This record gives sequence, structure tokens and C-alpha cells, in this order.
Amino acid sequence: MGCEKDSDLVGVMGLQDVMDVTLIRHAYVRTAAQNQGFGGKVLAELLSHTTRPTLVGTWAAAEWAVRFYQRHGFRLVTPAEKDRLLRTYWSIPDRQIETSVVLADERWWAGQGEAGGP
Repeated sequence: MGCEKDSDLVGVMGLQDVMDVTLIRHAYVRTAAQNQGFGGKVLAELLSHTTRPTLVGTWAAAEWAVRFYQRHGFRLVTPAEKDRLLRTYWSIPDRQIETSVVLADERWWAGQGEAGGP
């Protein structure tokens, strides 16, 4: 799914259903279009197309990405849970697992019996 400004594509984001969850994949907003609400708009539209618990993985060092997802209701899972989720739902090397984080939406937390969060 994409978002345009003045007929130019400024943001894209995709979903992938894997087993019992939905993964957010390949989320990008052009640098010049960041902090203008485009990413949030695409994310909201995507989430309206799934009823599954939704997860997103990103580099731990990408603090701006972590903050973006947190502003939109996602929460970081524990390091142990992150390792389990990355091994279950993604196909990535161990080194990438070590340097990544996973954030989960409220549907995922509710299914864990931890709607209030950690």
C-alpha cells in the first residue's frame, strides 16, 4: 500500500500473513516526507485490512522507527520473546536476530493475556 503527495509516491508499507499473525513488511517514507503523517496514514490503512495480531521487526538501532511504531500503539516485546518471534515468523540470520527488536500491536498483547502490557 502506498501514500502519495502531489501525485508522487512518498510512502509504502506492506503486510504479510504468516501462520497466525500479520507482519508489517518493508515500511518506507521518503526522507523529505517524514514527520508529515504519511507513515501513520499508511499504517492505519494497512491495519484496517487485518484482524490478526500484528508484529513488526526492525533494527534495534533504528530508534526513529521504534518511536514511530510506539506512537501508533505498538509495544516492544521482551528480548526472549523477540528471539522466539523472529525465529518463528521471519527467516533471518542469527546476527540479524541479535540486532533487531520486535514490536506488537494491542491485538497481539490481548492474545497473550497481557493487555495491560509488561
